[in-house]
Amino acid sequence: MRLAAPVLAYWAVTFTLGFVLGTMRVLWGAEALGETAFVAIEIPIMLGASWLAARWLLRRFAIATAREALVMGGAAFALLMAAELVLASVIGEGARGWLASLTRAPGLYGFLGQIGFALMPRLAIGRR
Repeated sequence: MRLAAPVLAYWAVTFTLGFVLGTMRVLWGAEALGETAFVAIEIPIMLGASWLAARWLLRRFAIATAREALVMGGAAFALLMAAELVLASVIGEGARGWLASLTRAPGLYGFLGQIGFALMPRLAIGRR
């Protein structure tokens, strides 16, 4: 229960930025640059934001062990995947379509970035 607040905060910060960037991608980025190119721009931004959020939240909530950092990232990743599934359902893509999109570019690249998001708290905690 001690990790509920940092998990929710980590997920919320990153999901919000991802939602904004995803909206930009859908509205004009995919058309202007191509979806894969825009995702390639998005991923470093998201990973940088994840790094900053993870470092701040680790300090803010006094998360001191690698295990707690892994739980924080893993639980936030689970929330992120659930939110992605809900969004896919809302836009009519459905679970099968969403899962299929993760097997090819640009969805695969985004998914790999999301795995990086999940690991970021562990990376940010260093050797503590």
